[in-house]
Amino acid sequence: MGENNFSRELRLLTPTHFEYVFNNAIPSVSPQLTLLARYNKFDNPRLGITLAKKRVKHAHDRNRLKRVIRESFRLQRHSFPNIDIVVVGKTGLDKLSNQELFSLLSKLWKKLASRCEKSQSV
Repeated sequence: MGENNFSRELRLLTPTHFEYVFNNAIPSVSPQLTLLARYNKFDNPRLGITLAKKRVKHAHDRNRLKRVIRESFRLQRHSFPNIDIVVVGKTGLDKLSNQELFSLLSKLWKKLASRCEKSQSV
């Protein structure tokens, strides 16, 4: 279980980490989510999640969505290059079921990974 955990080094922790990604990001967009990525200097991909109260009203919905996003990232992280990823929730995200969100994230992770590979080769 040790290598499939979601430890501290896999997370974006400070506003500076988030700003770094926002400044020059590679996007992967859907109507409910935006994924932004940028290469990092670490040996692994890292994840940050922003779900605003304005977009997802109830705390229990925000917590559920974050759990599903973290779990999806945890399962997919071995297919990513060394990138920092910020997941930004949009209006309507809380209407998705866990399965719908999981499949949407799966598509967006693949799209993001391929875009990162292309930008690296340019």
